[in-house]
Amino acid sequence: MSRITMLSLLALAVAPAAGAPESPRTAKRDRSPANLEATAAVADTTTKSTAADRESVTITVYNQNFGLVRDIRALDLGRGVLGLEFGDVASSIQPETVHIRSLSGNGRLSVLEQNYRYDLLNPQKLLEKYVGRTVKVHVWNQADEREEVKDAEVLSVNGGPILRIDDEITYNVPGRLSFPEVPDDLIASPTLVWLIDSRADRQRVEASYLTGGLNWKSDYVMVLDEDDSEAGITGWVTLTNQSGAGYDDATLKLVAGDVQRVGRNEMMRRAQVMEAAAADATGFAEEAFFEYHLYTLGRPTTIRQNEQKQVSLLESPSFGLDKRLIFYGAAQYYRGSYGQVVSNQKVGVYLDFENSEGNGLGMPLPAGIVRVYKRDASGAQQFVGEDRIDHTPRGETVSIKMGEAFDVVGDRRQADYDVLGSCVSESTWEISLRNHKDDAAVVEVVEPVGGDWEIISSSHAAQKLDAHTFKFQVRIPANGEERITYRVRVRWC
Repeated sequence: MSRITMLSLLALAVAPAAGAPESPRTAKRDRSPANLEATAAVADTTTKSTAADRESVTITVYNQNFGLVRDIRALDLGRGVLGLEFGDVASSIQPETVHIRSLSGNGRLSVLEQNYRYDLLNPQKLLEKYVGRTVKVHVWNQADEREEVKDAEVLSVNGGPILRIDDEITYNVPGRLSFPEVPDDLIASPTLVWLIDSRADRQRVEASYLTGGLNWKSDYVMVLDEDDSEAGITGWVTLTNQSGAGYDDATLKLVAGDVQRVGRNEMMRRAQVMEAAAADATGFAEEAFFEYHLYTLGRPTTIRQNEQKQVSLLESPSFGLDKRLIFYGAAQYYRGSYGQVVSNQKVGVYLDFENSEGNGLGMPLPAGIVRVYKRDASGAQQFVGEDRIDHTPRGETVSIKMGEAFDVVGDRRQADYDVLGSCVSESTWEISLRNHKDDAAVVEVVEPVGGDWEIISSSHAAQKLDAHTFKFQVRIPANGEERITYRVRVRWC
């Protein structure tokens, strides 16, 4: 029995009989030989669809180098069992995630078989398909200044074509090969192929699938004011398309969050139920989606293959921030005798701001790099540092490390160390902070102690941050120095 006849028999299980209701669950089947032959003939019909049939396409891109494509096309299918070639799909498609359905009504389209054809047309593949067949060899005859054409049987293509010409076996023939036709099983671009049972002549069909090669990231540009107390920020989305297909006038959605990829079928189901968010005509609208955040661009955009596109994500002209100078210690300092621990240690510079509506922000910020600029005395903007931020919900504080202060340095010296037991010690510490700027500076000295600790004495008031950390906050005058001394008892077992 031929393959088409076998598939036709399978199609009869879902095709409605003449005069019966359209529901495939209740219709009686005509299994007569005449009907089987008619169905087999219809199965030879193939509808080819390209991006020209596309009504709309929605691209949902995840910041983990994959995306969901939802492609809706209006097709003239006809009725019965037939083939559907769905072209212009991403070459990085994950075939196991493909789903097709009719939007014209339930029961109008049944899928009997699904295939993904990626045996692409190229010279090597074409030669392989012609092994055992005859091609033509065109050789230039220099003496006669004309091209001679000979028939050649392709015997093998391993390491190059081996041909039989005029009862001789030869290879490295100096000429070009021509072929009578392109084999049916070679295609120019990756194509989804279905064997379907159609119950309406014209239908709107939706195909959705996951594909690799789609990615996006966030980048932020922040500009400080003169006294570093306020800033403006602009956020950009950089979208990269290396999926193997282009998408004209697409609805663009971005998902920010750490999506688990093990359960791909569950991820596909979640992605397919997403609804469009209301957005303005230029930027992204944000909404909570599952345990992530979804950003929808308020206008169609074209995403070409091998293109990098930037789209504005957010803009806040002015919000308040705090600049902090932090001098960090280390927990291991309290478990041994060191003497001079560090000298001329740099003081870290941090910028903190709250992601809140009251601060002119309030949109959940996708992870990305924040690059910070400030105007110099001439008014020109200069780059002053950058840092990467994680996904940040509204209401949370963003802390950006800018680098190390040039004019504020510190020394740390262990003045005394006494062992009180196998894992108990007391130590006395002296910290010298020097400010070489013409303005006063406030420095936070953060001491991660570890274990059980108790401050016996200190020159400055200490603030407990958590069970294992305390800090001092000191003001250092312009071109001045401030010394902190304290004694602490630590038990670490």
